[in-house]
Amino acid sequence: MPDIILPGSAGRIEARYSPRKDDTAPIALILHPHPRAGGTMNHPVSVQLFHLFMKRGFSVLRFNSRGVGRSQGEFDGGIGELADAATALDWLQSTHPAASQCWVAGFDFGAWVGMQLLMRRPETDGFISVSPPTNMYDFSFLAPCPASGLFLHGSADTVVPHADVDKVVAKLRTQKGIVIDSELVEGGGHFWTENLFEVETRVGAYLDKRIAAEPI
Repeated sequence: MPDIILPGSAGRIEARYSPRKDDTAPIALILHPHPRAGGTMNHPVSVQLFHLFMKRGFSVLRFNSRGVGRSQGEFDGGIGELADAATALDWLQSTHPAASQCWVAGFDFGAWVGMQLLMRRPETDGFISVSPPTNMYDFSFLAPCPASGLFLHGSADTVVPHADVDKVVAKLRTQKGIVIDSELVEGGGHFWTENLFEVETRVGAYLDKRIAAEPI
């Protein structure tokens, strides 16, 4: 599982990459939580997402956005972080041009950035959005959402009320051609400190369902 450095618009981007030998293996990009709250690519939820895709035969990349870890630059309120995500996905796609599928998965702030990236990449096949900060950031750009995916939220989240997530999910479900799954984990907190196993089981089950319907 090599460490790699990508050239970004603000300087180097530190990343962790797990490749598959199969040229047609699907690819997945993992986005971390808010840098100002200590979010890095090594956050337990980000690592969990990374391994969930890796175990299912994906070539997976997670990275530190600008100003985090060994990545250069400074926090840019989401604009620069989206540019970093686009750079990372560009690299992943160019490295695996024959990939059978492309997924984006994000946690917290990374979920917001990931959904914006999704809108700019209509070729994306699926997404995972864990604890999306729907009460802090505008998600109205999802019009329409280009891919089916999963929203995962905890009932005990004191940062983002699940009612705010439900509003976004309800809006997306009015669209034709996509299927939005939403799971509320009883007792789950925003950072999943005591409920990391739920992330593993819920996201894992969703990925297994999607792969069974659309083999990779």
